[in-house]
Amino acid sequence: MLQALRVWATRRYYRHTNAQAWRGKFTDAACSTLQLPGPHGQLQARMYSSKVGASKPLIIYFHGGGWVIGDLISHHPFCQQLREHTGCTVVAVDYRLAPEHPCPAALQDCLAATHWLARHVESIGPSNGSFVLAGDSAGGHLAACTGLALGPDMLAQLAGALLIYPVVDHYSRPYPSYIERARGQTLTTGIMRWFWDTWLAGQGAEDAAAAGALLAGRDDLHTLPNCLLVTAERDPLRDEGRALGSALKDAGVPLTLQHYADAEHGFACSQGPGKDFQHLMALTRQWLDTLHPTGRR
Repeated sequence: MLQALRVWATRRYYRHTNAQAWRGKFTDAACSTLQLPGPHGQLQARMYSSKVGASKPLIIYFHGGGWVIGDLISHHPFCQQLREHTGCTVVAVDYRLAPEHPCPAALQDCLAATHWLARHVESIGPSNGSFVLAGDSAGGHLAACTGLALGPDMLAQLAGALLIYPVVDHYSRPYPSYIERARGQTLTTGIMRWFWDTWLAGQGAEDAAAAGALLAGRDDLHTLPNCLLVTAERDPLRDEGRALGSALKDAGVPLTLQHYADAEHGFACSQGPGKDFQHLMALTRQWLDTLHPTGRR
């Protein structure tokens, strides 16, 4: 009962604070609703179509929220702005959340949605036929995991991966930032531990349910395309994000690494259009312009 109440309250609070941060600060243009075939029923998605997107990749976006909170509504302003600043058509996917649907449900949904969207990329909205996987926090984790699970044919369409302060590793292998940034910002170490425990339904990081859910220590990172990886200073996930950057470089993945020294976890999607958000949007636009349609180097 207490767990259910905490989940309900945290979801409502997250949606409310995101809405407050963006209220009156963005133009709410029209978007359309998509129904995508999922592994266990239909998946909801929103498409933010761009009139100038024909020369650009489609962005497939997975929202953050620790696999427990977050939805199409909480990330609606950000996805609007991502389309506005980049000129890309954006499709935001609403995957199943824990505790109702623990790991690996979110991974399965994101992969299924990506398969369908990649096969129909030419017809669903303006794009150049390639796509970028993108997400923040748990969504960044899902974007990277999805890219690693794609077969060769779809990897040929994958132009890049935008990973905004992604979850990389389980808290049982703590990095210094888990201690240094344990408190004092919106995402705390305690909350991150609760997210992991809720998503894994009490199982450990080494159990079968978590197979494919960790990015740290993988030997297939070289299959990822050109990546834009974002980290924030006031973030328990700061150091695992940096470690991912080092691993990607070692694997030979083309990488743009951007660290925001005055920002905290959530600055991109949950705090409105501040200066770091504006810088990130400009950087993302520039990075997208460097991508080859095939994504291969």
